[in-house]
Parts: sequence; structure tokens; C-alpha cells
Amino acid sequence: MTDDFRIAIIINPEMPAGRIANTVDAVGIGLGASTPDLAADRLTDGQGRSIEISSNRPVPVLQADSQAIGRLLLKALETKPEGSAIVPFPAFARTLHAYADYRETFPERDLSAEEIDGLGITGPAKWVKSLTGALKLLR
Repeated sequence: MTDDFRIAIIINPEMPAGRIANTVDAVGIGLGASTPDLAADRLTDGQGRSIEISSNRPVPVLQADSQAIGRLLLKALETKPEGSAIVPFPAFARTLHAYADYRETFPERDLSAEEIDGLGITGPAKWVKSLTGALKLLR
């Protein structure tokens, strides 16, 4: 992984706090699974206690409404560079309680018509900045 690699998570701030937290968590797991170099490291303290790191880069959580996140998702998919990752959290996923159901119904969906609650992207800094540079931090 190069130094110009960036991460961003974009969330709809209109959701309740619990849904925001759940969405950030789920997107973060997807980003970590698709890009293991983000956290595939262990550190040991002076007493010999070892831990897995949470991330080796900053992870800004930005805000946008679901329509803007949807547009951003489509633009990211159209311009995705090699080695990048795109992890959306469509709102319909909350209505399904088993991954098998999500996996089964996903091919029947059209992401351009879905409400998107959150989106995670990783990739070259220039690409990530071009997609997220105008967004504000979630506060």
C-alpha cells in the first residue's frame, strides 16, 4: 500500500445515532475485509501485551444526504481505480436479518434507485479527494 492511499466513510446524518453507528461499523468491516492492509498489523507494548491495530490511516467520517451518497456511489463505481474498494450500505439491508437474504435479493436491486445510508471508499488519495473533497465532517 502506498502513502497516497486514503479512506473515507460517508454517512447520512439524518439517521438516528444508533443507525449511524451501525452503518459506520458495517462499512468499516467491509473496507477492512476488502483491503486488509488497512489494519493487518499487530503492536506490542513495553510489557509484552500485543494488540491488533484498528487502522493505520485516518478514517474521516463525512456527511451527505442519501441522494448525494447515491450519486457519489455511482460516480465512484464509474471511476474506480485498480486496487480501490467501494462499500455501500443500502437502506433496504436493514429490512433483511440474514445475510443469505441480502445476497439473494441484491441481484434484483438497482443501486441507482436505492436509498444509500452510507458509503466507504478506499483508494488513491487523488481519487478519494475528488469524490469527497466538498463534504463536511460528521459532527
